[in-house]
Amino acid sequence: MTSPIPMTYSAEVAAALEAGTPLVALESTIITHGMPFPQNVETARLVEQDVRDAGATPATIAVLDGTLHIGLEDAELDQLGQAEGVAKLSRADLPACIALGGTGATTVAATMIAAHLAGIAVFATGGIGGVHRGWETSLDISADLQELAQTPVTVVAAGAKAILDLPATFEVLETLGVPVIAYGQDHLPAFWSATSDMVAPLRMDSAREIATAQVVRNRMGLPGGQLVCNPIPAEAEIPAETLAPIIAQALADAHAEGIAAKGVTPFLLGRILELTDGKSLDANIALVRNNARLAAAIAAHLV
Repeated sequence: MTSPIPMTYSAEVAAALEAGTPLVALESTIITHGMPFPQNVETARLVEQDVRDAGATPATIAVLDGTLHIGLEDAELDQLGQAEGVAKLSRADLPACIALGGTGATTVAATMIAAHLAGIAVFATGGIGGVHRGWETSLDISADLQELAQTPVTVVAAGAKAILDLPATFEVLETLGVPVIAYGQDHLPAFWSATSDMVAPLRMDSAREIATAQVVRNRMGLPGGQLVCNPIPAEAEIPAETLAPIIAQALADAHAEGIAAKGVTPFLLGRILELTDGKSLDANIALVRNNARLAAAIAAHLV
């Protein structure tokens, strides 16, 4: 497997690509910017195993010393989990990090790009980025939305992160022509909460239907992927009414401390973790694992 950029595959991913068996891409910012070591590595391994148990091969994506890794060996995962000063890579940063020999963790946008380069059609994450609250003055809108509109990868998430302006996020996705599919229900999930008052534009009830929709989209020559909004398991969710004042407090704290740009999301997630006594992290792990299992089922219909 040759590449125009420094790119390598884990032994497991290389074997799956050679055999033509299902693959699921996984991001790495959850490892570097989501939780401390060793919990970050333990969680990453749990998610990878969920993908395997559901019949696919996990491909955790990151840049290590200027090389794009499609799948991480055990030692590389440990290395990334303990590294300091790891860059957070989106579309704008990914080529620069590779060119400068840096180390970086991939966001949704960068993971989609890398997955497509590697020929992987499905990606599981926690929640996508989107339109931040207060966007009217900050214009803080994640590159994830544009990426969904142009890169043909199916992204399985528990919706957009609940710290965002969710109605505005889904309005932008509609404008960009991105299919937004609620899995098994009529309303969109809201990350830590299984449902919301937002009616889903599309509903699909099986992995086969979701895979077929992406195949048809590709055959029509339409750019972009699709966002599959998979509700968090009911036993792990935090009700929206419980979260609302907590998110408001975290947003106020971020404003008071002058947190901006790429620092906003990690700060808010960390502050919400404190304010929920760790429950938000438990919910986050549960929803990521749930998304990994659905992504593997979708991937099985795309080989």
